[in-house]
Amino acid sequence: MKSHVLLLSLALVTTGAVAQQKSSPMSSSDDPSILGSIMSQKPAYPREMILGSILLGALENMHLSNKKVDNQLSENAYKLYLERLDYGKQFLLDSDVKQLDVYKDKFDDMLKSGDLRILDTSAELMNKRIGQIEKYVETLLAKPLDYNTKEQLETDPKKRSFLKSENELFAHWEKLMKYEVLSRIIDQREEQNGLVLDDKGQKKKPKSEKKLTEVEIEKDAREKVLKSYKKIFSRLVNEKRSDKLDKFYNAITKVFDPHTNYLVPEEKEDFDIDMSGKLEGIGAILREENSYIKVERIVPGSASWKTKEIEAEDVILKVGQGKEEPVDVVDMSLRDAVKLIRGKKGSEVRLTIKKPNGLVKVVPIIRDVVEIEESYARGTVLELAPNKTKVGYINIPKFYRDFNDRAGRNVTDDTRREIERLNKEGVEGLIIDLRNNGGGALEDARMISGLFIEKGPIVQVKAHTGTVDILADTDPKVDFQKPVIVLINRFSASASEIVAAALQDYNRAVIVGGEFSHGKGTVQAVVDLDGYISPMAKSYSPLGALKITIQKFYRVNGSSTQYKGVTPDIILPDQFSHLESGEKFLDYSIPWGEVKPVKYTKWDKKYDLKSLRGNSQARVKKSEKFQHLQNSIKWYKEQKEKTKRSLVAADFEKERKSIREMTDVFKKEEESKNLMVKDLSPKSGEKAQQEKFEEFSKTLKKDAVIEESMMIMQDMLKQK
Repeated sequence: MKSHVLLLSLALVTTGAVAQQKSSPMSSSDDPSILGSIMSQKPAYPREMILGSILLGALENMHLSNKKVDNQLSENAYKLYLERLDYGKQFLLDSDVKQLDVYKDKFDDMLKSGDLRILDTSAELMNKRIGQIEKYVETLLAKPLDYNTKEQLETDPKKRSFLKSENELFAHWEKLMKYEVLSRIIDQREEQNGLVLDDKGQKKKPKSEKKLTEVEIEKDAREKVLKSYKKIFSRLVNEKRSDKLDKFYNAITKVFDPHTNYLVPEEKEDFDIDMSGKLEGIGAILREENSYIKVERIVPGSASWKTKEIEAEDVILKVGQGKEEPVDVVDMSLRDAVKLIRGKKGSEVRLTIKKPNGLVKVVPIIRDVVEIEESYARGTVLELAPNKTKVGYINIPKFYRDFNDRAGRNVTDDTRREIERLNKEGVEGLIIDLRNNGGGALEDARMISGLFIEKGPIVQVKAHTGTVDILADTDPKVDFQKPVIVLINRFSASASEIVAAALQDYNRAVIVGGEFSHGKGTVQAVVDLDGYISPMAKSYSPLGALKITIQKFYRVNGSSTQYKGVTPDIILPDQFSHLESGEKFLDYSIPWGEVKPVKYTKWDKKYDLKSLRGNSQARVKKSEKFQHLQNSIKWYKEQKEKTKRSLVAADFEKERKSIREMTDVFKKEEESKNLMVKDLSPKSGEKAQQEKFEEFSKTLKKDAVIEESMMIMQDMLKQK
């Protein structure tokens, strides 16, 4: 198979390595030229039949799992399709679902025949219910609602079932509308009373000096909710054919694994942007999860990163342009949401986000280009009083490399330069921070690992054919000879996991961090589907593309990094441990596995991990910072379980206030007075550079994991 160089990244819809695929996805008996014969058969659905034939061949002949598109796969695909169609269980009745059940074992047949009548049936059922609900909502919101009835809204769709009758459906929508109106009422009150804070934590001035009465606030809230939902209803009723096809085809691909997906032509055109971040203007990598759009990660140095308000696993509910009324993006395709979020540099977009703890807030962002400097490897020297031990620190936000410019900047060269500077500073050890690093170039994972060992295998790559390739470091030079700590968390993925796993297997570094890394150990190829149709069928292009999982990573000890990730030698409390983020939480993820280990020579120094672990645990128990962190984790977990919301106005406001206050409490982190951070920048005298360093330094001093890593390093040095 010929392919471009492999990339590993925590990308917008999928996470992992990606290669541009040029060869045919078909076996020899499925030569794509045969597809031309479809035209002579005069099928009722020629384009869908051609597309289905190519997808079937690619999935069954190229995918790592070697699954077949059969009845069992069809039933699983049907469940995913239903989730995409009405994830919130807010439109279809149980009787509607029963009408769709006739298709649940027919997805394989529909893929082959191109007869996708389920799309028309689904649209008819959805449009009927949407019409009924829209009329009901218009009538309901025409007059004030009752905010004193003791009732609750279950906000977690997984805890709800499809409703049995129209009366039950309307009752649910009455609760939903009360919830939406109450949210806007509280927002307006907080704004009028000066309780809303800006991005610097200062109270914002009200937009208008004129205060509305409670009656006016309630009426205004109803009008805005109605306007917002009418847009939602209109968008759903007028859904494009491409979005319907997306639901069907990706219901099938997602059963193969979470990172295999069909890209409709519009998405294929955007693929280059996808790889560097779907949201060009704000620097947030997103994924579509059922009816919601979630933040996958934040690009370092981007406009989103600067706000310090948007984080991984946040849900984007609405998008507004400056002071304009925001547009609801729940149930909106990722592609359409992206169109709303993108914009010119300097313009403002307002994202209404929902935190995992239930807090809803509006975050204004000034669109900008990513400050590349913030996404490059950066080093410094740390000292922790009262000890005078100098410890090097290198933060690697991602594994970057410009494949179009061989002379361009890359993470390996930058890391090597930082190591050279730290060696000149006389550091006694090194901390490499790979937390929140979603990956990047496989080549750099191999070479950066090689900076710390003489030479040897780094990672094994197994193809869908069963063949295993070994990627090795062949350079005998060791750039850093002293003790090393590698920091990871559950957002360390792909290339990050390869480096952490290799240095752990070689006993070259002590791995420190949360319970596990992301567990993303697969490679995807991008197949341009237009390359596999005959000249007779060219009029049916563009067909789009298929991103398909074709390879899997294994450590040198034979264990896969897939699913389980990398388990640290020393586990510390992780601020993200309340989030179900990682490969193990994704449906149909590729399972963990093993291959034969390869021969490699371990580092001659072996640390007493039991002693290091025991000392660390004792310190963590006494640490006020870690106690604060663990209390916040406990509270966030409790909030996540509270999915029912009171619709009594007084209770609703009290609950909102409590969540906001507790969130502010746990966001406050004290800077360590004992940690010293040295500015190694050659331009340290410049004001802009100084401000960046101060922000960098402040972040490190607030980080309990950094301080504890310094203590672990001191223990490691004592074991020399």
